[in-house]
Amino acid sequence: MDFSLSHEQKMLIDTVRKFIDRELRPHEEFVETNDLITTEMAQAIYAKSKALGLYALNMPSEFGGGGLNTVDTMLCEEQFGHTSDVLIRRAFGDVYDVLLLCTGEQVERWLKPVVSGTRTCALAITETGAGSDARAIKTKARPSHSGWLLTGSKQFISDAEFADCFLVLARTDEKEISLFIVDRGAPGITVGRNQQMMGLRGTSHNELYFDDVPLESVALLGERGQGFKIILEMLGRVRLAFIGARAVGKATHVMELMVRHANERKQFGRSIGEFQMIQLMLADSAMEINAARLMVLHTAWMIDAGLDARDWISMVKVQASEMLGRIVDRAVQVFGGMGFCKDLAIERYYRDARVFRIFDGTSEIHRMTLAKSLLRHGASLFDIHR
Repeated sequence: MDFSLSHEQKMLIDTVRKFIDRELRPHEEFVETNDLITTEMAQAIYAKSKALGLYALNMPSEFGGGGLNTVDTMLCEEQFGHTSDVLIRRAFGDVYDVLLLCTGEQVERWLKPVVSGTRTCALAITETGAGSDARAIKTKARPSHSGWLLTGSKQFISDAEFADCFLVLARTDEKEISLFIVDRGAPGITVGRNQQMMGLRGTSHNELYFDDVPLESVALLGERGQGFKIILEMLGRVRLAFIGARAVGKATHVMELMVRHANERKQFGRSIGEFQMIQLMLADSAMEINAARLMVLHTAWMIDAGLDARDWISMVKVQASEMLGRIVDRAVQVFGGMGFCKDLAIERYYRDARVFRIFDGTSEIHRMTLAKSLLRHGASLFDIHR
């Protein structure tokens, strides 16, 4: 069992890390202060990333993507966690691999442009009263003479202000849910207010309203009635990347700041890193980060091997998100009053981390899912030696 990284993997990580340090991190303060990224800034970041072949790393090379497998993608996603969400979206893309279901006209109209970065697609699932329970959505698409008419609303749609098309989950029958690709410019679409969040500044989270939006037949992605299944499969990989790997990256970055501060900060004539309670916090943080990292990579390996990783993804989602919360809480404690002050980034990391335990399924929902699997299949389900 070889856990070492190949030369190519090390080069990939080094390239992504240097790009983040040089091209993205200098913009973090502007994004945090102004709660936006300018068009000029976004275009410049995208152009530099695209030139290095770093855009849409998770998508097949035949469509213009990076062609990385799941393990290599997670290695990059961990590095993505070292900077702000919106900067990652503009530099590396937020390209959902569910678009690989595109066929015929859909490939040229949506798949290839999104992979190239000339179009951007946002995910529109969540509704009022239908957060963790996606089956409770009320948005409907009813057949028309030319395709479909879409009616309903969505909320908390990340990147809605920037995206020019949306992946929308809608009911096509009382017991049937389907997935559609909806162009932003279609008549009847209204992009509502940007719902202000505790953290993740710079990334918009808007309401969407659909008032009999006419959709062509080609807008149906995948088979009719398979939308919920399609989204569940896609969200698993999103959770592993956006929650699992990025939480590990964020925690690692915070850990680096904690260690540096513990060495440099003097109290009572010596560095605070010499105090046992500080040492305990640092040691616990290191152990928890590495445990989550190994879970992420093991789960990624399962996906690449064609194994069912759904329950492992739930474990990662809970473990990594809650680990991040504990690490940033310790960081505030280690930095003391300055950790609570906006003069330092620790305060931002603390706010940004809180939502990791909520979006893409709360910790409670994933614990329930895991418990049901254990009761149904037994504890051996998670024994990697069997």
